[in-house]
Amino acid sequence: MAKKPTPKPFAPAELKTLAEAVIAADRFPRLATVDGDRPRVRPVSPVRTDGFTVYVANLRSYHKTGEIAANPAVELCYLSDGHDQVRIAGRAEVVTDRALLEEIWAENPLLHHYLGSIDNPELLVYRIVPEQVRFMREWALDYHEVPLDSSRA
Repeated sequence: MAKKPTPKPFAPAELKTLAEAVIAADRFPRLATVDGDRPRVRPVSPVRTDGFTVYVANLRSYHKTGEIAANPAVELCYLSDGHDQVRIAGRAEVVTDRALLEEIWAENPLLHHYLGSIDNPELLVYRIVPEQVRFMREWALDYHEVPLDSSRA
């Protein structure tokens, strides 16, 4: 039987900082959705991250739009070069706040390139509201619950 790897230890007080570092390092986390009775996973490029709340731009014509409409429970998986992992399980909701959409639009020139205008009817931005955040060091096979800010909505 193979011996379980021994990951580099860390203090519980470092957990949030370690998780945030993994998120900052991974430009293309994987987003998992449900398509009927099948899971679907694809890389995404977040357009904003506020702590563990992640914003993902999407097109209405993409298949994941229907998947999220039918079941907004999603999970994002981030992986660092050192194989640390963060998983954010939560609910995807469509952002309708115009001021927030304008901020995101201004911060993301690629949206301008691909969509031309913030008023392009194809544009959707999802806010993934975290319900659970877990961190795993290297290949430890043990997840650690990352505390969520109790003041979040």
